[in-house]
Amino acid sequence: MTQTAFPQVDYDIVIIGGGPAGYTAGIYAARAALKTLLVEGAGTVSQITITDIIENYPGIPDGIGGFELMQLFKKQAEKFGLEIAPKDVVSVSRVSENPVTWEVSTADRSYKTLSLIIATGAMWRSLGVPGEAEFAGKGVSYCATCDGPFYRNRHVVVVGGGDTAIQEALFLTHFADKVTVIHRRDRLRAAGMLQKRAFAEKKIEFVWNSVVEEISGSDFVTGVKVKNVQTGEASNLPADGAFIFVGRLPYTDLFKGLIDLDKTGFILTDENLKTSAPGIFAAGDCRAKLFRQVITAAGDGANAVHVAELYVEDLKGQTY
Repeated sequence: MTQTAFPQVDYDIVIIGGGPAGYTAGIYAARAALKTLLVEGAGTVSQITITDIIENYPGIPDGIGGFELMQLFKKQAEKFGLEIAPKDVVSVSRVSENPVTWEVSTADRSYKTLSLIIATGAMWRSLGVPGEAEFAGKGVSYCATCDGPFYRNRHVVVVGGGDTAIQEALFLTHFADKVTVIHRRDRLRAAGMLQKRAFAEKKIEFVWNSVVEEISGSDFVTGVKVKNVQTGEASNLPADGAFIFVGRLPYTDLFKGLIDLDKTGFILTDENLKTSAPGIFAAGDCRAKLFRQVITAAGDGANAVHVAELYVEDLKGQTY
């Protein structure tokens, strides 16, 4: 029987992404003595690094800044010898069959690997209005689960009318005295059951056919400027916080045509985090899933490495 030489590769696993999913994958991979490279991205910023404080990460009862938490992730990964490249990936291509191998290219070099974990994350879609960026973390939020407890007995606005917006508005009623939902249409896009619950909730009121044109404040948010899209009439709405839920943008353009994505660009995986391409796995906020938090991203990273390790071991155990 003729044996085929096993292809020469640089790594068992290449991880793309330097957020909680990527670095957790890196910690587990390096600790398992898998030859691993993490390409963390030089031009992209993980959402967590711009989060002022995280209070719901287990084991840190006093809370921690997002940037500080990521530095701890990185320090732990480096402790286990993870190789890290602060570069942006420009392309991923399939370079051989039987077994399939992949080439990950940056601006100055390429890396061949048996498997790939995509952990590129996502970013909340912004309104792009004056005051939004200035008050991020100071009254402007994109995560009610993260920041809702800071608004006990306060008035907050929620911008959006889809499932996420209404789910988060309902969640905020556990803390806020009043939640005003601002929606550019005259009806919600959320699922019927969510709408029924929202309309029955006494703390929630609605401002229809309207958009936010500006977010104002001093040290923190004090209100929003709202314009009616039908009449053009503008008004100022006092508020202690603005929660914006008008969609997410996954960092997945690089993988279009390579793996299956859903209609909004999130990566489709099975329950084991396998994508539609052999040897490629996805973890964290870039994949299509219901709940996106630091802890779920970290869990994805650990699971992805476990499945990738089994995949690589199976390849190496075959006779070629």
